Amino acid sequence: MDTSGIGRRIAYWRDRRGFTQTDFGQLMGQTKRWVQDIEGGKRQQDPRLSVLVRAADVLRVPLEQLLTDSPPAPPAGSGPPAYALGVVDALYSPVLDTEPPPLAALHRQLVYCCEAFQACHYAALARELPALITGAGQTAHAAPVGAQSDAQALLSRVYQLVTSYLHKYGEATAIQAALAADRALAAAERSGDPVQIGAAARRVAKSLVYQKRPAAAVDFVTAAARRLSDDLSERGPLGLSTLGMLYLSATIAASSEERTTARVRAASGYVEEASEVADRQGADLNEDWTMFGPTNVGLHQVDMLVRFEDGWSALEAADELDPEALGKMTRERQAGHRVTMARASLLTRRKDEAAKALLEAEELAPEEVLGRPDTVHLVQDVVGATPNPGGELRALAERCGLRA
Repeated sequence: MDTSGIGRRIAYWRDRRGFTQTDFGQLMGQTKRWVQDIEGGKRQQDPRLSVLVRAADVLRVPLEQLLTDSPPAPPAGSGPPAYALGVVDALYSPVLDTEPPPLAALHRQLVYCCEAFQACHYAALARELPALITGAGQTAHAAPVGAQSDAQALLSRVYQLVTSYLHKYGEATAIQAALAADRALAAAERSGDPVQIGAAARRVAKSLVYQKRPAAAVDFVTAAARRLSDDLSERGPLGLSTLGMLYLSATIAASSEERTTARVRAASGYVEEASEVADRQGADLNEDWTMFGPTNVGLHQVDMLVRFEDGWSALEAADELDPEALGKMTRERQAGHRVTMARASLLTRRKDEAAKALLEAEELAPEEVLGRPDTVHLVQDVVGATPNPGGELRALAERCGLRA
């Protein structure tokens, strides 16, 4: 049996399934060091077939995928749904030389789209975004000098929404999301509005994380927070929400690297900064569609702990959240929190709780689960970690296009 490349293939499929080396080792009944050795080629001299069969089963791939370099079929949920492609195409469409829509009409359309995003109606959002991208571009291009600031601010907000939407589909649309984020920041700078500059900076930071540059993302977004802090503080709740979300963006970026004491300390510090801003604001508010406030800070703390693979601490932090306040969050935030709880439960080997959280997330917001690659992969992980998946979990996996 040709054993060359087996460790590399195991590492590839482990990464595609979203398993850390610790996760994979636990599922294999081994240690993290054992995984490091096998992926590094130190245990490939005479691998037992039973070990490879078990690895293929855990990774949910045919055994042949670990033995050969034949091109794998795209896994379920690896790309965006078809309806998202129109949004991508609109990013590359030229500005039309026709009468631009009135700014007030574009504002109404933007409000509808932001509400659709927060309600997780992504298919409906995708139908509206191409026309909004085109219309906002036309209006900004044709606006007279005295109206440029408002037109550029609206254009920036449109591109921010496009960025957030495309980030839902992970690596498959990461390049286009980065393009939209850069355009959002450029338009925000032209508008001169510190709220839009700060909001656009968050999207750029998240794009840097998707480009596997989390340290650069932290530097970028914290520099923006320092630069804009005074101007944002003078804008009341709107500015404070923007400032607080900058610190929460730093939290997510800082927790996107492997856990170290220094990184945990840094990420926790950004949570504290955001918490102080939330205290100044005084309540959970949906200013500029942020839902920023004490509850959102708590949600990000849970997410941070999960990213650092500290499942038990994440569950403890989640217990501190006010259920009534959580119930007032947007559907997108509530569903996202349940997905995070599923990850925390899987980290702590509470597989039934993980499945329950995913089913609750789907009931609350189907498009937040079925159409998103990260969540589809999580469903696959939960199914793979469950020796005898129940009927509801199997049905969920099938709705995600997975083999259950």
